[in-house]
Amino acid sequence: MIIWTIPVVSGVPPCDFAGLYRAAARTPSINIVTIPEIDRIKVLPERKKAKPERIFRVCLPLWAIVVSKRMDNGPGMTVRRFCRLFAVLWGVVWVLAASHAEAARVRIKDIVDYEGVRSNQLIGYGLVVGLHGTGDKLTNVIFTRETLISMLNRLGVNIRDQEVRLQTHDVAAVMVTADLPPFAHGGGRIDVAVSATGDASDLTGGTLLVTSLMAADGEVYAVAQGSLTTNAFAARGVAASVVHNIPTNGHIANGAIVEREVPVDLSARQVIHLSLHNPNFTTAVRIAAAVNKAFGATIARVDDPRTVALNLVGRDRTAALSRIGDLMIEPDTMAKVVVDEASGTIVIGSDVRITTVAIAQGNLTIQVQETPMVSQPAPFSNGTTAIVPQTTIDVNTDSGKKMGILPSGPTLSSLVSGLNSLGVGPRDMISILQAIKADGALQADLEVR
Repeated sequence: MIIWTIPVVSGVPPCDFAGLYRAAARTPSINIVTIPEIDRIKVLPERKKAKPERIFRVCLPLWAIVVSKRMDNGPGMTVRRFCRLFAVLWGVVWVLAASHAEAARVRIKDIVDYEGVRSNQLIGYGLVVGLHGTGDKLTNVIFTRETLISMLNRLGVNIRDQEVRLQTHDVAAVMVTADLPPFAHGGGRIDVAVSATGDASDLTGGTLLVTSLMAADGEVYAVAQGSLTTNAFAARGVAASVVHNIPTNGHIANGAIVEREVPVDLSARQVIHLSLHNPNFTTAVRIAAAVNKAFGATIARVDDPRTVALNLVGRDRTAALSRIGDLMIEPDTMAKVVVDEASGTIVIGSDVRITTVAIAQGNLTIQVQETPMVSQPAPFSNGTTAIVPQTTIDVNTDSGKKMGILPSGPTLSSLVSGLNSLGVGPRDMISILQAIKADGALQADLEVR
């Protein structure tokens, strides 16, 4: 009898199924025993390892069986069938564990900004022409009229003495904005957004005339011109109108040409800083650890929860930053509940927990209804018709509702199920969350907007 021991470790399983099959063909009896080495499995950091480890603990003991090839001693599983089952089960478990491990991991470049690599806002003022009677009324919008007259004068058309007769409705004054991306070179094109500043009702079909786009330093960095796209429409009649989206806002794809570059010299920097989108000590430490492990040297250090400093002296900055950006880490998130009272929106993070509390929630609804009555005088009584007010007030305090228990739970789904069991709407749930936070039972930050 031959006993094969198959260890299960992190990485590709060292199982030779072809060799197992060949040995089974020439060996009278084979017993196969697997030894699941759970302690050596490193799928995710400690706090996220529960689910993959639970999969392995359930599935691997099924493989630790003794298989006999002797078919004449009673029913059993042949080695060939066992090999096939082993391969299928191992593949399924490995895919499940790997997918869970990768689900929470992200690239570093998706959660940080590089120091010095940033966009710049541009703004300009211009005119949109070619509108079908939906532009500014020149008698109401003075700056549109003066801008149009000045532009015509620069083009050799002098109408100063006839400006009173200028009554066109096909021109609109607009503000033009754009973002100049980093490393944009002269001659490149960027998108622009156009917004009406006067009383124009629709910019659809208009054309933006040459408009200089300036940055905060007052220098011109791009020039915009082109036909607008609004993705909206407006239709009006005598007694009704229909408006879809915002017809006074539009954009021009590749509508501006870059005239001046913003220099970015990474080679002159001894230390480059990574700025986290969401400041967190744990995430910053994990980024530094992943970078140091990938380069085999201590080149990254954590300055504060938002900043990780990279010492790239003697290294190719571009290649190093590209390699660092592709490294995978698991970001840590703070337990937070975000509430928007205006829209009634509630967003709850995955790490939010609530200790067991008892809640009684009741709405106070007051309904006031006015039903005026008309009092008619008797015939030939010389009286007058009068309106007699009649008011009905209904007060509902939801006195039938009882106190409910909101139990603590280890997962977000249990928290959501507990909140839904209270039978309240989003706006009432906002008040409940605020009260739970005041009681100290909400183990998270509550942000009300």
